[in-house]
Amino acid sequence: MQFNGFTQNDFSVFNIDGLENRMSAIQTRIQPKFKKLGTELVEDLSVQLGNEMFLHIAKHARRTVNPPQDTWLAIADNKRGYKKHPHFQVGLFDDHLFIWLAFIYELEGKENIADMFIKNFNTLKELPTEFSVSLNHMKKDSVNIADIKLEHLERFKNVKKAEFLIGKHLAAEDPRVENGDVLLSTIKDTFHTLIPFYQKSLKIR
Repeated sequence: MQFNGFTQNDFSVFNIDGLENRMSAIQTRIQPKFKKLGTELVEDLSVQLGNEMFLHIAKHARRTVNPPQDTWLAIADNKRGYKKHPHFQVGLFDDHLFIWLAFIYELEGKENIADMFIKNFNTLKELPTEFSVSLNHMKKDSVNIADIKLEHLERFKNVKKAEFLIGKHLAAEDPRVENGDVLLSTIKDTFHTLIPFYQKSLKIR
């Protein structure tokens, strides 16, 4: 089955009130697209990395009251889970799609990985101008790559809950988002650009 991109109808699930109703919409509208998209990306990353990769689709299972503000797929080299490992993410908030190489607060060896980024700070700053960094995967904001500072990486290293995610935001109305072929190509290109950082992070965990 072909992946056809995301529409305003997909982004509008985050306007649905109530945990049960919103989760039902996520499961019927978005997760089947995540399965198609994720299958393609897993295949591509496995070839690029020469290593088997595994798809994880957020279940939001811990939620009992508040409906999720975003949802995502993750791709990692671990079949059982992804949060403790460097991983790739694609997901939606109500107003944008995100494409990340993610290092979140449960990451093992976080201090060593932060040191790697500090050491490679100049290379990080040379990423294309469309790239940005998030310091908290639960928040919408991001910092443009041109504005990233060493303090951000030092906080990632020293603060237990601090996170570091690199990639791109695409606005919900960006024409790339609803064109499946173009979006798939954009995500692959983004991930391919970030693979050197991913590979460095695996060596020093």
